[in-house]
Amino acid sequence: MKHLIVVACVILAGMTCKVSAEDPWVVYEGDEGPGKGLQVVLISGDEEYRSEEALPQLGKILSARHGFKCTVLFAIDPGTGMINPDNVRNIPGLEALQSADLMVIATRFRILPDEQMKYVAEYINAGKPVIGMRAGVVSFANKGGTYERFGWKSKTWKGGFGLKVLGQTWMGHHGRHGRESTRGVLVPGAAGDPIVRGCEDVWGPTDVYVSRHPCPPGRKVLMLGQVLAGMKPTDKPVEGRKNNPMMAMAWTRTYEGANGKTGRVFTTTMGAATDFESEGLRRLVVNAAYWCVGLEAEIPAKSNVELVGEYKPLPFGFGKYKKGVRPSDHALDKK
Repeated sequence: MKHLIVVACVILAGMTCKVSAEDPWVVYEGDEGPGKGLQVVLISGDEEYRSEEALPQLGKILSARHGFKCTVLFAIDPGTGMINPDNVRNIPGLEALQSADLMVIATRFRILPDEQMKYVAEYINAGKPVIGMRAGVVSFANKGGTYERFGWKSKTWKGGFGLKVLGQTWMGHHGRHGRESTRGVLVPGAAGDPIVRGCEDVWGPTDVYVSRHPCPPGRKVLMLGQVLAGMKPTDKPVEGRKNNPMMAMAWTRTYEGANGKTGRVFTTTMGAATDFESEGLRRLVVNAAYWCVGLEAEIPAKSNVELVGEYKPLPFGFGKYKKGVRPSDHALDKK
């Protein structure tokens, strides 16, 4: 009996060890494709727009359809190991940025400890490429300390990481939040840009953010956000001042790292998980990933952005994230 108890304890201890050792992130190794050999780190962590659902799907597409190795990071409850977007102080795994070729960020008002934040700072100091989505314009809310400059109210970098790197900080909702959706409209003359290739239909239920066009300088605006009168892609544009002029919705720019190297940046004010049900938006972001890492010559007439596995994103909104989900629940098991 004692022997059986010892054996049982060893088995249970092994099971516990396996659970506690589970990585608080998910990695998609990448199949064949132009992105093979390149690494993308996708950083989720926002309370509202379900980046914890959008970025795993984007990572799966970039990996399974285009060959990139993708690591998706999450806001994690350190006590349970579960994904908890409301925890603004913990995104484990940011050290993956040390070997990343591209960072995709969709966080909102994060206040990360220095031992995590340092990897973001090192990446930006190195002048490496970035894709920012939706609430990423207010990725961080640091109010002091070593990385105060990243905070959206920074006194060191006006506008913080959002304005300094992505080219936009928070200015407000332009469309009526939750009542007026967004149609992406090509800027005249942008049709020849490889990033918008094959992106004939871009729509999402999120509203248009305030983002003046062409201000601030240094942005090449590719798409404008047309405010629609309702929450369906068939709804008509709102008449009047909201669409005259329209706000910038997707653009490119560059920024300079501390070492003088210039990094490419693509930013879109769309990007909620439900927005990624739009094939056009998925293609826009996938094309942007190619451009950011210098593979624009490889962008086909219509990039394959077919969803990988089941994708049924929850609506945006505070307190609406799915509870009890671990990073491993997003493992790639279907193509």
